[in-house]
Amino acid sequence: MKCPFCNFEESKVIDSRPADYGERIRRRRECLSCGRRFTTHEVIETIPLVVVKRDKSRQVFDRNKLRSGILRACEKRPVSIDMIESIVDDIESKLQSTLDREVSSKEIGEYALELLKNVDEVSYVRFASVYRQFKDIHAFIEELNRLLDEK
Repeated sequence: MKCPFCNFEESKVIDSRPADYGERIRRRRECLSCGRRFTTHEVIETIPLVVVKRDKSRQVFDRNKLRSGILRACEKRPVSIDMIESIVDDIESKLQSTLDREVSSKEIGEYALELLKNVDEVSYVRFASVYRQFKDIHAFIEELNRLLDEK
């Protein structure tokens, strides 16, 4: 593992622990050249998921892209980073557990909305406004009414 400080290519593992409910392994390493310590995360390699977009184009599922969309929706809201990571983990696990290697962006958006609804309603509406492409205030009002009816 290359040291992020001096780029030396050898390090030793000082500590290993399971992380994210056993989905990852967190390793503390020490560079054999400069002696500085750093953390790495080891993840099980999986068959890549392909996301089918609205325009029928395809791209590899990007966890970071999903996280950034949810982060944007939760901006300035009382939603912790840990909760956002948990939502992303849940969505990714659900996608990986299906036998399909292709998933529509619509399915991913619906999963995100389902989880956000239980976490923070304002974040839910923000995410829905982008995901469902609200064109005007009436679309917002319809979504808010749908939320109120469910309560």
